[in-house]
Amino acid sequence: MMRQYELVERVLSYDPEADEALLNRAYVYAMKAHKHQERANGDPYFSHPLEVAAIVTNLKLDDATVAAALLHDVIEDTDATRTEIDQLFGKEIGALVDGLTKIKRLDLVSKKAEQAENFRKLLVAISSDIRVLLVKLADRLHNMRTIEHKREASRKRTCQETLDIYAPLAGRMGMQAMRDELEDHAFRWLNPEAYETVTTKLEQLRAKNKRLVEEIRLALEVKLDDVGIESKVTGREKKSYSVWRKMQNKQVSLEKLSDIYGFRVTVNSVEDCYRVLGVIHTTWRQVPGRFKDYISTPKGNAYQSIHTTVLGPQSQRIELQIRTQQMHDIAEYGVAAHAIYKDAGSDNMDAERFDQDSGPYMWLRQLVETLLEGANSEEFLEHTKLELFQDQVFCFTPNGRLIALPRGATSVDFAYAVHTDIGNAAQGAYINGRQMPMDTRLRNGDEVRIVTAKTATPPAAWESVAVTGRARGAIRRAVRDKLRQQYSELGRRLVQSEFKKYGHDYSDDLVKEALPRMAAGSKSPDDVLASVARNEIQAVEVVKAALPGKDLVEPVQAYKPKSRYGRGRSQEGWFNLSKVMGLKFRFSAAGDSAQAAGASSIPLRGLRDDIPVKFADSGVVPGDRIVGVLTKEKGIRIFHIHSPELMAFEHEKWIDVTWDVDAANAERFPARIEVTALNAPGSLADIAQTIGETDGNIDQVQMVARKPDFTRMRIEVEVWDLDHLNHILNGLKAKGVVNSAERVFD
Repeated sequence: MMRQYELVERVLSYDPEADEALLNRAYVYAMKAHKHQERANGDPYFSHPLEVAAIVTNLKLDDATVAAALLHDVIEDTDATRTEIDQLFGKEIGALVDGLTKIKRLDLVSKKAEQAENFRKLLVAISSDIRVLLVKLADRLHNMRTIEHKREASRKRTCQETLDIYAPLAGRMGMQAMRDELEDHAFRWLNPEAYETVTTKLEQLRAKNKRLVEEIRLALEVKLDDVGIESKVTGREKKSYSVWRKMQNKQVSLEKLSDIYGFRVTVNSVEDCYRVLGVIHTTWRQVPGRFKDYISTPKGNAYQSIHTTVLGPQSQRIELQIRTQQMHDIAEYGVAAHAIYKDAGSDNMDAERFDQDSGPYMWLRQLVETLLEGANSEEFLEHTKLELFQDQVFCFTPNGRLIALPRGATSVDFAYAVHTDIGNAAQGAYINGRQMPMDTRLRNGDEVRIVTAKTATPPAAWESVAVTGRARGAIRRAVRDKLRQQYSELGRRLVQSEFKKYGHDYSDDLVKEALPRMAAGSKSPDDVLASVARNEIQAVEVVKAALPGKDLVEPVQAYKPKSRYGRGRSQEGWFNLSKVMGLKFRFSAAGDSAQAAGASSIPLRGLRDDIPVKFADSGVVPGDRIVGVLTKEKGIRIFHIHSPELMAFEHEKWIDVTWDVDAANAERFPARIEVTALNAPGSLADIAQTIGETDGNIDQVQMVARKPDFTRMRIEVEVWDLDHLNHILNGLKAKGVVNSAERVFD
């Protein structure tokens, strides 16, 4: 275990002005706080924060970060408090330690929810001070180095979390060396057989190709030295997990991978990078499609390098990375390297040295914005995993702004990457000047122009098209808000009608004042009204809560004469329910139409992704007189006015609805007809031919009764509207083999 003076000397070696007293106090305090605790392997627990601090010193971070590394578990695992840490070490270190402390006593139903909530808290802290992330990654790295002492279930959970979140997060922050080690540790325990196989193969290849690698390295050095370029050429080998992932993605054996070995050329300046590229491409033939310039267009995590592949001295493929030393440090240590280069030679090594406008920080801020807008922590965790991508495509706005997206991203993702409001208002996209579908996958260098409209809203189907968590989360929120708005508007009309029954005028203010008297969970009038539309609260309950103490007189019920035609039906037909209810709605079967059904109508689009609307089994078609019924389980069910099923519902739940079909987006609806035909060969074929010739579609045929002379059959047909159905019935009646044809509802 590292001694106190050794840790202080490590920090002083790269930061001579570091606060020795602070480091000594933090060392002693953490050691005393953890003195009675042990790790799973029997070591003193203090050995863990000490090793985390050692990893932080390898990143050459400031004294406050080293102190926070020593103290990172004291609030979570000992009796220490945030107030005590603030008093002894200052609020800066207190905030760092608090950001690294898991939330205790979470009243959550699952381990996943607890993981999500803790990660949510961590990212908020990281967005305020990136040093929280650096200590957290150092903490996770040491835990992974000693994970063999954990129980198997806990070990697998930690390894999976590392592979899903912390390793990609290290990569997203540009810390490739740490990402590689985290992935290899997780891979070793999650898939030990594959790990052993890949590791053994790499060792065999290393022994076999050792001489060849050295020959290529020397050939590169000699060639660059001949033209006067000072450089350092080193060979590199892919890590086990990286090799395994590539084998899985490309479905090839390890021997067929061409980039297990590569070479890195490190030079003194950006100009030398391009000179090296020129020398290499004029000496050896470049492999088409294998060139990437991340110097002129850096990755989102600030990574810079030139990648190219050439056919080397013995016609074998050679992968090369060309970069400066500073680029190399940033590629290996990411945000930690920024601390060194931001103010090179300065003694001030605090959080201000991290460039808050650089790519990784911009990504973090956007991620936290998504967090704050999200519905729940688990949804946020899902979105975060989607955002932790490595492979990217780079696209441009018409103004030349660079947008980095994951491979496979679409115009939908591009729109939301520009701004959430652009995504929500998007109607179409032009890619390189050509109008293309919104689900078109983007390629490197594409210029994308998003067409927007103020009235546009994202369809729910876009969620399956988007690949970024930012886009998916925004679409999900927009769809939820739209559905809630529609429920609220429907509920408002229902409550207005109920107020009118009792002789009072409705206002949102009355409902707002009644909120304390309403069911728990109603935070606004819109919540109450939406609950009414979902049949969770009766409209009359809202009236009574909004008008306490008022003498409410029950409205006179409409007279329902009894007759041979059945309950609630007269010889003249059914009563106009809009007169009984004092209310009229509009039902749209295929989207909103410009033609409204009345001043008090509400557009309902239940066949798509809005308020749930279901049709009765007996079927209804545009042109029918229809009635809607509010049901708690299924939203609104639509019945034909003559449907016997309608009688099962109280009239108070009936809503008068009328059709408002968009002719440009017509669709078929089911209806039942009963046909009595001669029992003769070919009669069924004649009936089917007649329905087909009149553009009807037969869904099902059932023989109801069969006699020597006649057969009665029930046919389920799909038609465009009532006129179309009547046209089919008239065509059937004109057939000689048909005795009768009529529509039925039972």
